[in-house]
Amino acid sequence: MGIFSSIKDAIFGKEAKAQEAPVQPKTGNAWADAPKTEAVAKPVVDVENSLDSMPGADRLNWRTSIVDLMKLIGVDSSYENRKALATELGREDYSGTAEDNIWLHKRTMRELSANGGKVPAEFLD
Repeated sequence: MGIFSSIKDAIFGKEAKAQEAPVQPKTGNAWADAPKTEAVAKPVVDVENSLDSMPGADRLNWRTSIVDLMKLIGVDSSYENRKALATELGREDYSGTAEDNIWLHKRTMRELSANGGKVPAEFLD
């Protein structure tokens, strides 16, 4: 499991993962036994509300700081983990500068949005 998955699970909750359909017994009829594809709506998670409701949110600047965001949700915010997250999100040249961390925070918020999170527009700019 990657760093982003840990972040997503901490914010969305593990129960927000897609539920598997129960296994149906085979009938012997090829048409009836064919896999059924049903559209499963992803639950929309209000990222800002979820993070604001976490203990310590009032003491951390999670809205702009990737380090504080990671601390808030209990993910190790070390340089090594931030570098691994940046690599996971498509940036190979992460060096930990302020600009890198701003990029990483915005990219993380974009990924949360792309994965079913409701993220305020100012976090995506």
